[in-house]
Amino acid sequence: MASRAWTSALALCWIISLGTAHAQQVERNSLGMAFVKLPAGEFLMGSDESPEALARAYPQMPPERFTQLADEQPVHRVRITHAFWMGQHEVTVGQFRRFLERSGYVPESVADGTGGYGWRADYDPATTKRGDAFEGRDVRYSWRNPGFAQGDDHPVVNVTWNDAQALAAWLSRTEGKHYRLPTEAEWEYACRAGTRTRYSSGDDPASLARVANVFDASSARFWPKWQAMALPVDDGFAFTAPVGSFAPNAWGLYDMHGNAWEWVADWHADDYYARSPVDDPQGPADGDVRVRRGGSWHTWPFYARASYRNWNAPDTRYTLVGIRLVRDDDSGAAPPLSVAPPAAPAR
Repeated sequence: MASRAWTSALALCWIISLGTAHAQQVERNSLGMAFVKLPAGEFLMGSDESPEALARAYPQMPPERFTQLADEQPVHRVRITHAFWMGQHEVTVGQFRRFLERSGYVPESVADGTGGYGWRADYDPATTKRGDAFEGRDVRYSWRNPGFAQGDDHPVVNVTWNDAQALAAWLSRTEGKHYRLPTEAEWEYACRAGTRTRYSSGDDPASLARVANVFDASSARFWPKWQAMALPVDDGFAFTAPVGSFAPNAWGLYDMHGNAWEWVADWHADDYYARSPVDDPQGPADGDVRVRRGGSWHTWPFYARASYRNWNAPDTRYTLVGIRLVRDDDSGAAPPLSVAPPAAPAR
């Protein structure tokens, strides 16, 4: 039976976001996760940028990469018909630990005995069949240990799509509210926050320095062969950063670009955008791989674009992939949120 005691203890606060004049509604749940109420609305999903335009913006990238983006097209109108609560941050290590302690759930990287992936300083990708940047699968690695130090306020990684579903289902049973992964359309709507640029911070990859922990000089020290792909700044975070370390987007959401890839609910299909409904698209009815969005601390800026789509099998666990949940709204419409340029947080 769902407990109602937690509802009276919800932290309901109003904050002024990014210097704009609107109030923003934020609630915290029983695990300490903060959720921002987003309104229903319409937006244009996807990208129609030409390979030539992308080559000018990302001259360091291999040109063939710009011809492999058919699944971002066509640009199409999407209508989100209901307000919903979006996780303000990625799920943290501490929040995931509390979920495991209270629920008894065993994550897939532990339950199936194969472990996860991790960083090791003397690991040589050339010795592996795939040439992967990280070692694994290996039982030494899991959500507890991705091979680099994390505090409780860092995004949990090495978690599968199935782990995310288990977390959402447990919260739903415990709190009597419906938690779930965002649809891919909801995710891009929330990431863009009213913009049509490559990033919520603008078109210039350099603008990511204000809002995102992506592959930059601090990470490139550990992967020098990819130095040319690095954002030319040093944010001090070679691996994951504590959630909320960078400026939020105009709707008060943090780390929508970078830090950790985020699972979404949808199956992936290259041609889905050509047949997607306008209202509340849910993705293909079936498939082999689930979509993940947003990029990570190890992601080149090109792949952190708001429109970029990546995917993995639902049981994939990796050092770069985490979780952000949504909660369905049951209290009426959200106030409209205005768009403002992100401001740099105190660091």
